[in-house]
Amino acid sequence: MTVIDTDYLIIGAGAAGIAFADSLITESDADVVIVDRRHNPGGHWNDAYPFVRLHQPSAYYGVNSRVLGSDSIDKVGPNAGLYERATAAEICDYFRRVVEERLLASGRVRFFGMCDYRFDQPGGHEFVSRITGAAVTVRVRRKIVDATYLETAVPSTHAPSFGVDASARFIPINDLVTLREPGSGYTVIGAGKTGMDACMWLLDNGVAPDVIRWIRPRDAWLQNRAFQQPIELVGSLIEGVSLALEAAAQAENVRDLFCRLECCGVLLRLDSTAEPTMYRCATVSVSELECLRLIENVVRHGRVMHIGADRIVMQEGSIPTDRTQIHIDCSAAGLTVAPPRPIFEPGRITLQPIRACQPTFNAALIAFVDAARNDDAEKNRLCPPNPYPSSALDWISSTYTSQRAEARWLREPDIAAWMERSRLNASRGVGEHMSDPHVQSAFSRLLANSKAAMDNLKRCLAPAY
Repeated sequence: MTVIDTDYLIIGAGAAGIAFADSLITESDADVVIVDRRHNPGGHWNDAYPFVRLHQPSAYYGVNSRVLGSDSIDKVGPNAGLYERATAAEICDYFRRVVEERLLASGRVRFFGMCDYRFDQPGGHEFVSRITGAAVTVRVRRKIVDATYLETAVPSTHAPSFGVDASARFIPINDLVTLREPGSGYTVIGAGKTGMDACMWLLDNGVAPDVIRWIRPRDAWLQNRAFQQPIELVGSLIEGVSLALEAAAQAENVRDLFCRLECCGVLLRLDSTAEPTMYRCATVSVSELECLRLIENVVRHGRVMHIGADRIVMQEGSIPTDRTQIHIDCSAAGLTVAPPRPIFEPGRITLQPIRACQPTFNAALIAFVDAARNDDAEKNRLCPPNPYPSSALDWISSTYTSQRAEARWLREPDIAAWMERSRLNASRGVGEHMSDPHVQSAFSRLLANSKAAMDNLKRCLAPAY
């Protein structure tokens, strides 16, 4: 059996694993081994539907050492006026180049694709090639890094939770681009980001809104993408944070909080008559929202239980269908909701969110903290896990945890300096815009409301804390 030695063994070559490795070799002299079951790095992006785009700007996604895209602002389309968002193909190519031209070229990183990590045991860890069956033992001098704990689930690789008759026309969203003939209509199953993308793709390709039926078991609060902008538009990001904190500071209760967040435009919803019960970090532009609202045939009978040849059965009712209707599966969970665990443990790092909804920034920061600090308790104080949100109420806890961590980072000179030079930090460079009255106003609002907002979120809106 082959035996290799390394400082860090990273399990998973998705976005977080690669961002961690990139940051680690910049901040330390560590040797790194990366293992992944896929043949290419990039994780779930290798399995994503071809027309998917990032919901956040490319400008702060990926790794610190390489720009993704051109940091340009879109001039046409539903994202006009906002920073560009990469496609799945662009992201896969990007991560392949990062591994080949940055990580492997450093001489300190080895990548083993098409391999399954099997177990860890005293004296070593093991992975096995899916091609040859050969096993490799890895002796880890410092830490194993689990980049799979919150692995993303996508439609092409998940099994639906409901039954489907063989005679029903049922496809994952990936197969929309391979259709050879239209159906009598299109039924989109799923209320999240993937369902939104399916509906937008159908509309963009000329399908009339009244031909689309959208099964949405629950509605979601959506982030206004205009408030997620970096670089030259970073003032809008600061404004969004300040408006959110002002809403939190002034809210009398949970319902009042979400009313205020909607009134100031920080959070959006598809249907003003449906109270959102879900929040999953999805972003939307106002233009996209207007397009999605054209679809009026929205079905709210709970989750799908069975798709038959002539009927769709749901938890709270059923609707007719037919054999030529195209049923599009967008029901994969996407972000994995799992119990938080300490990010730093003896001999192990478990990658998890800290700042809400920014996975590659979090992974890169965790690598920096691991290289810059020696005590696990101190590392965990600086990096509290912040589980991915699911319910609307999770906006409260995720915002509270993010803001509390942010305050800690800014009190650490080396972390504050790292954040200012990190391209993955959405708020980098904001100091260069302080002469802008718009930015000054946002900062004044932020400073005036921060303490009251945190106190209110902790005391009134997030009793678990």
